[in-house]
Amino acid sequence: MDILKSFSLEGKVALVTGASYGIGYGIASAFAAAGAKIVFNDIKQELVDKGMAAYKADGIDAKGYVCDVTDENAVNEMVKKIEEEVGVIDILVNNAGIIKRIPMCEMTAEQFRQVIDIDLNGPFIVSKAVIPSMIKKGHGKIINICSMMSELGRETVSAYAAAKGGLKMLTRNICAEYGDKNIQCNGIGPGYIATPQTAPLREKQADGSRHPFDQFICSRTPAGRWLDPSELGAPALFLASDASNAVNGHILYVDGGILAYIGKQPS
Repeated sequence: MDILKSFSLEGKVALVTGASYGIGYGIASAFAAAGAKIVFNDIKQELVDKGMAAYKADGIDAKGYVCDVTDENAVNEMVKKIEEEVGVIDILVNNAGIIKRIPMCEMTAEQFRQVIDIDLNGPFIVSKAVIPSMIKKGHGKIINICSMMSELGRETVSAYAAAKGGLKMLTRNICAEYGDKNIQCNGIGPGYIATPQTAPLREKQADGSRHPFDQFICSRTPAGRWLDPSELGAPALFLASDASNAVNGHILYVDGGILAYIGKQPS
């Protein structure tokens, strides 16, 4: 057996939702390096255009679609177009998501539902759209971008934690329901990643000191730093490739060791 060949995605079609930048872009770039054809979506044309420009600059031939992952009809239409224009989707990464950092008693039910809709209903809708063709083709890989909040709670993220906890269990249920169809559904739980969304939490304060949250995260992470989006690429590649055919219903935490660490004793 050629072990390295089992990691190849040559000729595979990979849909990474919300992959104009950040974590999704890092994962899609790794897939492209392994030979996959990349398709992605975002909610606005300007974001799709931004993503297309970035992929082109990196020498990646990607195709972008404007689509809201919470709109079932739009998702079905997008998947149909992808199948017609590129090919049947072999790999789905449910990456699109949002977070609202609002104390629970200050959060409206509408705000809570919005997070649940994008972060949990969206992966359900997109997975449901691609699974039938995966079954017909005889194989498929689904990777859900979960979170450490799939396991832990923290102040101000009640909706996000609820959604990501649900996504962990949706991952396991897809495994249970479609494992016998040669479909593997796993999750990745990123730690704290240096993306545009987290940039304000890493900015120097007016007095030159580090942001308190930046200090907190680095002290709670055995690696002692924020992770780079590119560091999710290889773990995602493993879960997208034939190398992980016997791995199903698993959440792979790529967190620099946070979940294994109780934290430093106060001095």
